[in-house]
Amino acid sequence: MKTYQPKPETQALLRVSGNTINGLGERSPRRASPFFWHPPELHPFGELQSAARTQSRNCPGAAEQFRAAYTYPELIPVAGEKRSASAEAFSAEARAFALSHEADDFGVAAMDPLWVFESYDIHEPTVIVLAFAHDYEQLRQVPSDETNGAGVTEVGRQYARGTRASHALANWIRAQGYDAQPYPGPAAGALLLIPPAISAGLGELGKHGSMISRHFGSGFRLAGVTTNMPLHATHSDRFGADEFCTNCQVCANACPPGAISNLKQTVRGAERWYVDFDKCIPYFVEAASCGICLAVCPWTRPPVRPNLLVKMARRISEQSVQGEN
Repeated sequence: MKTYQPKPETQALLRVSGNTINGLGERSPRRASPFFWHPPELHPFGELQSAARTQSRNCPGAAEQFRAAYTYPELIPVAGEKRSASAEAFSAEARAFALSHEADDFGVAAMDPLWVFESYDIHEPTVIVLAFAHDYEQLRQVPSDETNGAGVTEVGRQYARGTRASHALANWIRAQGYDAQPYPGPAAGALLLIPPAISAGLGELGKHGSMISRHFGSGFRLAGVTTNMPLHATHSDRFGADEFCTNCQVCANACPPGAISNLKQTVRGAERWYVDFDKCIPYFVEAASCGICLAVCPWTRPPVRPNLLVKMARRISEQSVQGEN
């Protein structure tokens, strides 16, 4: 699979290294710099971003789904009087509302300033993260083209669900008298979505740079809502995905540009899995988005995931016993 070479005209649009902008090799923590899916004046990849959007919209059915993803419902004014309830009650109600309005999973985390992109501000102290599961049979048809747009259309469909659900939840919170701002993907603006999703227990970071959930594998998308409503934070969830990725080669072997590393790297002061932006993005642009790594991930395959959960739970338990001894 690693025989792909970008077209010269695509490579010419990659005028600076995205790895440098992302902080690859930096030893000190800092906020992330804006890049893809931010306004072009905030990053140097505006033409690449435009090319990616054009390619994906050429796939049958994709344009309609992405228009829905970028059709933002109106936010209602915050009610003048705050409703009084405990954090437990509000958390239960918010979860129930989200899960009955298109979300497939729900988590809460206290805001960390490092989750806010440079050049942006977020004032709410709490982040709600929502997950939206892919249809596996649709997702596995990535990448897409002008004859079969099933894969990229499925991606747009889940982003559209995220837009509707995050705005609906924000409006429910506003109706209770509390501030709330929605941050749906892919253009979530100020808010990084993966770090709070990990903190809130929606999954672990995978070798492919995306999350792995115990419920959906790698086949899901995220949206966020920030708020000052009193809520209880949920807990991170270690179920063995990180350990599994250490030895698994499936996504790295399937990546056409060879962008997925088998070793963790230092990025803005943290050792973590990292995908080479400069290799990934040209293919992403030319293939009308991608998602191969998500589709081939063993955790994403519904028949495989239950067995992996049992296997990794056993391994984690054994490691815990060994540590105690």
